Amino acid sequence: MSSYRKKCSSNIAARIFDRQIRTPPPSTTVHYARRFYENLVPSYTLYEVECPDHSFRKFTDDGQYLISFSRNYQDLIVYRPRWLSFSCKDEDCDKHDLPSKAKRFESFFTQLYSVSLASCNERICKDFFLYMEGNQFGLFATSTAQIHDAPAVGGAIQGVPSIEKITFILLRLEDGVILDDKVFYNDFVNLTHNMGVFLYDDLLAIVSLRYQIIHILQIRDSGNLVDVRAIGEFCREDDQLFLNSNAQGMAFSDKNKQHQLPGGHIENNVHQGQPNPGSSFLSGIKQRLLSFIFQSIWNEERDDNLRIQTLRKKFYFHFQDYADLIIWKVQFLDRHHLLIKFGSVDGGVSRNADHHPAFVAVYNMDTTEIVSFYQNSADELYLLFEQFCDHFHATSRNSMHMNFISSHSNNVHALEQLRSIKDKASSSSQFVKKMLASLPFSCQSQSPSPYFDQSLFRFDDKLISATDRHRQSTDHPIKFILRRHPYSLKFKIKPGPEGGSMDGRAKNISSFIFHPILPLALSVQQTLFLHPSVVNIHFRR
Repeated sequence: MSSYRKKCSSNIAARIFDRQIRTPPPSTTVHYARRFYENLVPSYTLYEVECPDHSFRKFTDDGQYLISFSRNYQDLIVYRPRWLSFSCKDEDCDKHDLPSKAKRFESFFTQLYSVSLASCNERICKDFFLYMEGNQFGLFATSTAQIHDAPAVGGAIQGVPSIEKITFILLRLEDGVILDDKVFYNDFVNLTHNMGVFLYDDLLAIVSLRYQIIHILQIRDSGNLVDVRAIGEFCREDDQLFLNSNAQGMAFSDKNKQHQLPGGHIENNVHQGQPNPGSSFLSGIKQRLLSFIFQSIWNEERDDNLRIQTLRKKFYFHFQDYADLIIWKVQFLDRHHLLIKFGSVDGGVSRNADHHPAFVAVYNMDTTEIVSFYQNSADELYLLFEQFCDHFHATSRNSMHMNFISSHSNNVHALEQLRSIKDKASSSSQFVKKMLASLPFSCQSQSPSPYFDQSLFRFDDKLISATDRHRQSTDHPIKFILRRHPYSLKFKIKPGPEGGSMDGRAKNISSFIFHPILPLALSVQQTLFLHPSVVNIHFRR
C-alpha cells in the first residue's frame, strides 16, 4: 500500500485513478483535491518577457482578472488570463523551445479595457485594491498629494497629514463601467496595503485618521455606495441630534436668565450656553473606551479601599494617556463587531508603528459597547491569536478561495514554525508584541494560491510568502519543496534576468503575483532608479 501511495504522489494519472476508487474522509474533499497541485506546478520560466510598461497589482481572488495600472498612475488596465497555446510540427514538442511569438505577454493575457480613473493632479493609489467576488466589483482609490504640515482645523488631529481629495471608485470589472464613488476632502486615509479600508461581505469600513471617524458603508448589488453609520464622535445615529437639542435647550434657558445691571441696563448671557470649542467633549468612542477600562479595573477588587487605590494606579494615573489614544486601524470580525487598534498619534502616521505602544479593542456596533480591551503585549491576547488565528482573518462568505490560506491555527507546519520562532526569541514580551503587531489584519492582503499552502509545499518565507508585500531580490532561485514523500524539489521561482543582476550595487525589489487557481505566476523585479521592470512568467508547460 505504501508503494502505491508513493506512486500516486508522483504520477497524476495514478492520482486520478485513486480519486475514482477512494472516498476521502468527511470535510476533507477539497484538501485532497488540492494535492493535485503537487503534480501541477509552474516549473517553466520565461525570462524578461516583452510586456507593456505597467505596474501589475494582483490577480482577483477568483482568478478572472489581472489588475494593472499605467506608469503615470492615471489609468486602470484590466487583463483576462488565458493559457498559452501554440502549434508544433514535431511529435515531442516538450523538447523544443517555445516559438518567439509564444514568449510574449499577450500569449498569456488578453487586455479587456483601459479606463482613466485619475485627473491630472490625482494619482491612483498603487497599493490599494479590494475585490467583491460575488458581484465582480473592484474598489480603487485616487488621491492628491499629501500635505504633511497641515493645520489641525475643524476637529482634526494635530500631527496627522492631510490629503486635499481622496476618491474611492467602485467599478464593474466585467466591462469597466464606473458605478459609484465616495469622496473625502481634506482628510487622511492610510491606503498602503489596504490598511485603512476593510471589506466584509457587502460592508465597507473606511478609517479617517485625521478626524477619527470609522465610516461604515454598504455596497449594494446595484453598485451604489450607501452610508450606513459613522463611528467616532458619535456612536448612535441620534447622538448628534440629542446633543444639539440639549445645547439649544441650555442656550434658551440661559437666555431667559437675564439680570438687570445698575442704571437699568439688561445683560444677556447668551454665550454662556454655547459650547466652548477649547473644552469639547471626548468623542463617543473614546467615552465608551474609558468607561470599559474603568469598569474592568473596578471589578478587579471587591474591597472599596482597594478599588480606590487600584483606580488611582491603573486608571487615573494613566487617564491622559488613554484619552490621547487615536484609532489606527480597523477590521471586521463579523457583521456586528469591529477589531479596533488604538495608539499614539506618532504611531498612527509612522511607517514603523511596531515600536509604538498600542491597544486593541473589540467594539459591538449594535450596542455601541466595547466588549474587550487588550494591550498589544498581553499574553491572553496572544493565546487567542495563536489558537484562533482564522477568526481574525474575517473573509466574506462568497470568497471560497480565501478559506484555505495557511495559518498556525489550521496548519501544523505553520504552528511548528511559529513555536520555533518563539523558542528562539530572546524576549518573550517582545516576541508577543511582534506577533500581535499584525492585528488587525489588512483586508485581502494574502494570496489564496495553493503553492503557499504549507501542508503541500515548504519554502523560505523570508524570501516569499502569501502576504502581499515587496521583498528584496535575491540572485538565488526560491525553492518549493514537497512536504510529503518523496520530499523533492518541485519547482523554482527566480525573479529578474536569467543570468542574475548586471549591477550588483543596485537594490532590486521583487514582487510575486500568483494566480489563485492555475499553475501561473508573475515575478516583477524593479530597481529604485525607475528603470523598466523585469517581468518573468512562470507556468506549467
